[in-house]
Amino acid sequence: MEEKIRWSDVGVPEPPELPYPEERSDWEAVWCEPVVDETAWVSPGTVLIGRVVLKRGSSVWYGCVLRGDEAFIEVGEESNIQDCSVLHVEPDTPCIIGDHVTLGHRVTVHASEIEDWAMVGIGATVLSGSVIGSGAIVAAGALVLEGTKVPPETLWAGVPAREIKRVTPELKERVISTNRQYANRAAMYLYKEKLLARGQRSSRGQSI
Repeated sequence: MEEKIRWSDVGVPEPPELPYPEERSDWEAVWCEPVVDETAWVSPGTVLIGRVVLKRGSSVWYGCVLRGDEAFIEVGEESNIQDCSVLHVEPDTPCIIGDHVTLGHRVTVHASEIEDWAMVGIGATVLSGSVIGSGAIVAAGALVLEGTKVPPETLWAGVPAREIKRVTPELKERVISTNRQYANRAAMYLYKEKLLARGQRSSRGQSI
């Protein structure tokens, strides 16, 4: 995704005087508006800042922060970013989440790439410059150190994380099932939001 092309027409006022002007900063990014596909679900309370793109069918759940105030953040098709997760960037390093990726609750991904169909478990941290290969799994609570290249379809765990084994067919099916469940949930929440916006209620007087 070419973020400079996508946001090239952003009009911004003159920047303020900064306390440390010698340090790199991106005033324009602060003014960029996130680009959210109409089929994506963004839960109330989610914070999207700056250069953020959410693609078709993706979902970002309660309490998450995606802060693209320098490089960009991209969340691929039908990927889910679960509750209280944090995605951030570095000046020259974006945060790219591929298609059909699952990030569990309280995951931190910093200036790294998570490739298609990968899963990062609850409370895990992926530090800058890392790449989690397609179909790989990072176990709950793991710490992936800066610049780590996790091969496709491998399971990593521990602090610091290390390769444990290849992803089994059973684990692969679990990842696929989890991703599809969240795609369904996102579609339901989005539809409920549209119904409420039209003033529709359930027959028992409760919101639907």
